[in-house]
Amino acid sequence: MTAIDQKHEFKQRVRHWAEKLDAQFVWLSVRPMRNKWASCTTSGHLNFNDELLGLKPELWDYIIVHELLHLFVPNHGRLWKSLMRAYLGEYEAHECELKKIAHDISLQRAR
Repeated sequence: MTAIDQKHEFKQRVRHWAEKLDAQFVWLSVRPMRNKWASCTTSGHLNFNDELLGLKPELWDYIIVHELLHLFVPNHGRLWKSLMRAYLGEYEAHECELKKIAHDISLQRAR
């Protein structure tokens, strides 16, 4: 699959989750980001790190749902955690896996 195909597939997955969560966004970008997997603004701008495209779809879902829920809940408090669990079950395993991947990437960049 080409990078363009992966980007298209990723954006389709964002749209799927946005519909499922009834979340509205105005901007969707997949671009290089040095220090984050993703970000969102209260005005509905979603930015995703293009390095996500090389990861498995389950990790895509974690990041996508994580950011879309921030359109409703701006923090990582109890409500946000309960919504994450409602949509993704034991999401903490994905969170740990992404932290390890991020650590490995930062080590590679440091070389």
